[in-house]
Amino acid sequence: MTFPADFLDLFTDETKALLYLATVMPDGSPQVSPVWFSIEGDYVLINTNEGRTKDKNMKARPRVAMVIQDPNNQDRYLGMRGEVVGFTREGADEHINRLSLKYYNKPWAYREGQRRIIYRIKPLHFNLHYD
Repeated sequence: MTFPADFLDLFTDETKALLYLATVMPDGSPQVSPVWFSIEGDYVLINTNEGRTKDKNMKARPRVAMVIQDPNNQDRYLGMRGEVVGFTREGADEHINRLSLKYYNKPWAYREGQRRIIYRIKPLHFNLHYD
C-alpha cells in the first residue's frame, strides 16, 4: 500500500513530524510512544533500543497503529494500522544517527549498553484527516 500523496510532506527532513506508535501489551491494553521515524519505499522504519516496552510488544504482537500529526497544523494527521514485517540490528546505529541529525541537527549521543534495532512496518490501512 502506497503512502497517500497528500501527506508525503510529513515524511520530509524539514517537517520533523513525530510518529505516535501504538503497540499491544501482554494484557491486550494499548501502549503509545512518540518516536522518530523514516520511510523506505512503502514501509515505516522505527528505531528503538532493545528491551524497551515497544520492542518487546512488537516482537510478541506485530500489529500496530500509528499517527503522524502535522507539526504545523494539529488538525491534519495521517493515521495508519499496520504490521511489523521484520526487524534488524544491522545498520541500526547508523539509522539512529541519521534520525538524530534530522530531528536534533546533531549526531546521536550513543549510550553505553544500548543495542539499537530497526523495525520495518507495513501500513495496511490509512485514515486521512484534513483540517
